[in-house]
Amino acid sequence: MLEIGTVAPAFTLPDQNGEFRSLEDYRGQKVILYFYPKDMTSGCTKQACAFGELYPQFREKGAVVLGISKDSVASHKKFEEKYGLPFTLLSDPEKTVIQAYDVWKEKKNYGKVSMGVVRTTYLIDENGVIIKAFDKVKAAENPAQMLREVNTD
Repeated sequence: MLEIGTVAPAFTLPDQNGEFRSLEDYRGQKVILYFYPKDMTSGCTKQACAFGELYPQFREKGAVVLGISKDSVASHKKFEEKYGLPFTLLSDPEKTVIQAYDVWKEKKNYGKVSMGVVRTTYLIDENGVIIKAFDKVKAAENPAQMLREVNTD
């Protein structure tokens, strides 16, 4: 996980519509950047839907939500449409950004060891600096937690 106080690594990735988005596009706004393992899975769906429900409140606070996984643009589009997600999902199949943000880790599941995305959320300030970082977050609770963080900042 990246340290608080470091400049967030720059990136450009395609969103669920195939349009390229850069972190720089959001300069001047707070960014909730969350990394999740896989579209359409139970925990990831709970997390995305909760971010969707709270999205108007994030926007009121001048914050945007960006979700990143290694799923394809097409997978993200299906995920967005199925659950009516109002925020941007970014596709990182090469894991370039996932690795730059240090969230590609060894995971243990039922005794089996594999590599995967550790559910991690960063709060990036208006100048592109990481001001909060949370790893191994609880999917269903993370959006409300991040709203509290935006409110207290």
